[in-house]
Amino acid sequence: MNSMVDVESGILERAISAGNDSWSPEAARAILAFKLADADLRRADELAAKARSGLMTDDERQNLEKYLQIGRLVEFLKAKALLSLDSQDEAA
Repeated sequence: MNSMVDVESGILERAISAGNDSWSPEAARAILAFKLADADLRRADELAAKARSGLMTDDERQNLEKYLQIGRLVEFLKAKALLSLDSQDEAA
């Protein structure tokens, strides 16, 4: 992970956690349903293959980075949602 990703992750974590340690079960379940559309998954796979082959343009590289950023955001939100559900199960 590069330092920019570390900075972004830290900012995101603080923004999501600020004053709200737990989300409602409904909100958590809704977030767990988030996923990329099939067309976006295919495009991200195509871009990743180009990156591995070294045949990627600068625009494609930027697009791939955007897909990666959104993927990290969705995974972070899902992790927070799971923690919220777990903490509510323990409290019950």
